[in-house]
Amino acid sequence: MEIQIGRGKTARRAYGIDEIALVPGQRTLDFSLTETRWQIGNLVMEIPIIASAMDGVVDVNMAVKLSQLGSLGVLNLEGVQTRYENPEPILHKIASVGVEEFVPLMQQLYAEPIQPKLIHQRIASIKEQGGIAAVSATPAAATKYGSLVAEAGADLFFIQATVVSTSHQAPETMAPLNLPEFCQAMPMPVVMGNCVTYEVTLHLMRAGAAAVMVGIGPGAACTSRGVLGVGVPQATAIADCAAAREDFFHQTGHYVPVIADGGLITGGDICKCIACGADAVMIGSPFARAEEAPGQGYHWGMATPSPVLPRGTRIRVGTTGTVEQILRGPARLDDGTHNLLGALKTSMGTLGAKDIREMQQVKLVIAPSLLTEGKVYQKAQQLGMGK
Repeated sequence: MEIQIGRGKTARRAYGIDEIALVPGQRTLDFSLTETRWQIGNLVMEIPIIASAMDGVVDVNMAVKLSQLGSLGVLNLEGVQTRYENPEPILHKIASVGVEEFVPLMQQLYAEPIQPKLIHQRIASIKEQGGIAAVSATPAAATKYGSLVAEAGADLFFIQATVVSTSHQAPETMAPLNLPEFCQAMPMPVVMGNCVTYEVTLHLMRAGAAAVMVGIGPGAACTSRGVLGVGVPQATAIADCAAAREDFFHQTGHYVPVIADGGLITGGDICKCIACGADAVMIGSPFARAEEAPGQGYHWGMATPSPVLPRGTRIRVGTTGTVEQILRGPARLDDGTHNLLGALKTSMGTLGAKDIREMQQVKLVIAPSLLTEGKVYQKAQQLGMGK
């Protein structure tokens, strides 16, 4: 329903993940009978949870560990891992600097040029240890380094920007990335994003995207919504983009997964994203809390080091356990941030959904009081859902 903002300007009501709840159906399942597998191209993964391509979240070791656990970690090809032979001292500087000095330091550190040899080395190192080599770059970097990534044998290529479209207009001195040609030229599946609308999702799928990323600005460390005023709350964005996936599937017989990216902290958040239509999710800050994460208890966005308009900040997330505890358990915290897979499988069983496709069909209600109703003591004592 359109709402009148003023004369000549209307808007549609959009909903965030915190405003909805999942409704149980007529059956339930034991969680052991649920199936969470999903697929990009020919790559099948057990867990529909991806670690985001942020320097505080994924390095070579983290990517390998996540692969071993049945998940996936994406390496940022424009971060410290490809600018510095030894990124450890750089990461320590980022974690130790004061608030006032943070942005200038980031701009200085990320001004160091990307070393093509390091792109090759990082991908090779992940592959040598049996990990899935998934890498991410902006459209401009994809144009520059795409052939090198293909030569190095990466398994997945993520093209990511705040907003990606098939109709980008660039200055005459710059040639925009031709997404259909790039997808056809690359020997691995190409994932594209980010977007938040039905129309752009459909265009990206028609251009050859192997999966589409959904989400603008909801990330824990992202400030794009404040700086640019751009974004659509995640529940509505996911539902709209998932509708495009279904129409594309009916038109072509080709199923392209939708990945909800950003703003997800707990197992409940992940469950609700999939119920809105996502096939998988990408998360940053929950994995930044892992003992193995390179950020040393800190998390920052990909656009934070922008030399002209940073759209992100550094947040302190702390260290709460191993990546295995966070992903597969056993949970040692009571706030829904550990054993994310267990939360998903238990929610699916409670809702009677045996697989991801059935989870996408569960009923939703608008429930702005879902996280506060009856939680007075938890809130007062900062326990569980009151943290």
